[in-house]
Amino acid sequence: MDFERILEVRQSTRKFSDRKPDRETVEKILEAGRKAPTAKNIQPVRIFVAESDEAIAVIDNASPCRYKAPTVLIVGVDTNEIFKNGEHSTAEIDGSIVATHLLLAATNYGVDSIWIEMFDRDILKSGLNLPDNILPVCLIPIGYRAEDCPVSRNFHNRKPIDDTVKYL
Repeated sequence: MDFERILEVRQSTRKFSDRKPDRETVEKILEAGRKAPTAKNIQPVRIFVAESDEAIAVIDNASPCRYKAPTVLIVGVDTNEIFKNGEHSTAEIDGSIVATHLLLAATNYGVDSIWIEMFDRDILKSGLNLPDNILPVCLIPIGYRAEDCPVSRNFHNRKPIDDTVKYL
């Protein structure tokens, strides 16, 4: 899909069908995340693909926002590998850059998605036995939009460019 088109059509899906993306498509999406830039190209991001009934149950316990997606990408960062400068860390920035690549790639491959920041990290980490050095940044439920899923109410609301960009 043309990049301009991806930017036009990508939206957050809040009701998924039961249809799972095939493994090949998921791997293409993950590859886009792998190619995302990170601070000093350290690549501290770790992505966990939750698709088993047990993993999905943990996610449902940690967040009310899976929206019945059959697969959830958990974007985390290995805190032992992040770039730090004094008290400043790029952990969540690196995770967010990778997550954005995943969202755009999903759209490119015809897969719907949503970015979820509302989840209990402790429940997620303990339920999935994630190592202590992994900082979960976001969840990205992926799948295919249910037929009766409404368009996001704010999807078409964009501020004029002059409200968001200033040339100095």
